Amino acid sequence: MFGFLSSLEFSGSKTAIVLCAVTAIAVFDLVRRCKHRPTHLLFAVVLGTALSLGLIRIAEVFLQQGTGSHPVAAAAGFVLVLLGWRGLFGPWDAQTKTVMLGTFLFWISLHIIAGEGGSLSARLIAAAVALLPALIWCWLFLRYHRERIGNVVLLFLAGMLSTVPILFYDTLVRRGVEMQFFFFHIRPESFSRTTQSLVTQLQPEGAADSMLWATLLSFLFVGLIEEVSKYWVLSRSGRSIFSSIDDVMQLSIIAAIGFAFAENVVNPVYFTAFVREYLLHGAAPDIMAFVSNVLGRSVLTSMVHIVSTGVMGYYLGLAIFAGPYLKEQRASGKVFPILSALHGLLRLPEISLFRVQMLSTGLLAAIGLHGLFNFLVTLPELLPGNPQSIADIIGPSAPSFLNAVPFLLIPALFYVVGGFWLLTALFERKANMRERGRLVVQEVFVA
Repeated sequence: MFGFLSSLEFSGSKTAIVLCAVTAIAVFDLVRRCKHRPTHLLFAVVLGTALSLGLIRIAEVFLQQGTGSHPVAAAAGFVLVLLGWRGLFGPWDAQTKTVMLGTFLFWISLHIIAGEGGSLSARLIAAAVALLPALIWCWLFLRYHRERIGNVVLLFLAGMLSTVPILFYDTLVRRGVEMQFFFFHIRPESFSRTTQSLVTQLQPEGAADSMLWATLLSFLFVGLIEEVSKYWVLSRSGRSIFSSIDDVMQLSIIAAIGFAFAENVVNPVYFTAFVREYLLHGAAPDIMAFVSNVLGRSVLTSMVHIVSTGVMGYYLGLAIFAGPYLKEQRASGKVFPILSALHGLLRLPEISLFRVQMLSTGLLAAIGLHGLFNFLVTLPELLPGNPQSIADIIGPSAPSFLNAVPFLLIPALFYVVGGFWLLTALFERKANMRERGRLVVQEVFVA
């Protein structure tokens, strides 16, 4: 245990950089206070810096070979990570939370880029290229309803941060870290291996469709982690600033765009790989190939995150404003037979049942939409002959013109065109536009 704690040290150069940054923020904060404009800027920067540097070092030690097998070290590291993660989403106001998340992500990004070595230029170019489509997506969806820029930045940063669980789990799998927790141990495995083992137990050995089911389940597990992570940061960061269902939908989409941006930059097989392969590799850069790959991920895969999380945001909005929404709908003559039946059977408040129903529906819809897209784009590689066009799927009886229609056009049209139409229809519903006020947490003392 003491060996584990003693390794949590920082070099003199890093400490000097942190002290200079914190001193500059402290001076700025004191100037604002002298002008009678008190802020929590210094607190946010200090806490964000401490959490980021602490978690970086804990993760480094925790992922070292053999450290995870020490039960005290594994338990201490796990608890510290959970406390640090929760500290990022404490009961702070929106401005403080924005500065804290921004500071945290700044130090994390600096650590990742500094560790790239020869890939530093590729990572920086990838980040600059990925930021442009993210800003365009934000502009497109912010036209429906004006939002404060501080709230937009907060949810964008929160969306970036929601990539941490899936990236951390992937790192555990790749490094083969086994975590020993006194009476039991955990060895993370890839989703594909886990689902393949599950399907093999449920189906006869050698079943033709076992690979399809295993792949679908694997993508649903990935969708589960990503959408739950986005839901968690969304509810923790934005609940106090939502005033309408439109607010929840828009800021959910902003969080999804932040997630897609971070994923495109951090994942080594996406934008960074495009930069290395098409711009920095070889005598002459292949601009057309680079642009086509960037557009494919910027449009199609970003829209998958936007549609999935946007639909979840709609149902989250219904859950948050369940009381006034139910009252309005019943005043207009609408009935909820399933809700009334559950209320009579379980003897629970209708508002609570409605919230659970909406949250469950939203999360299941988001996970299903996310997993289905990943499955569809991978399907040609799983089918015999690797069919690439719709004619290859249908067979010899298909009309000849279908040879020119790629199979990937189906999920592309469904998610980009259909998803944009669906979100637009939801934004334009008058019930979703209505301002309903903000959640206020208040202490009440009862004699």
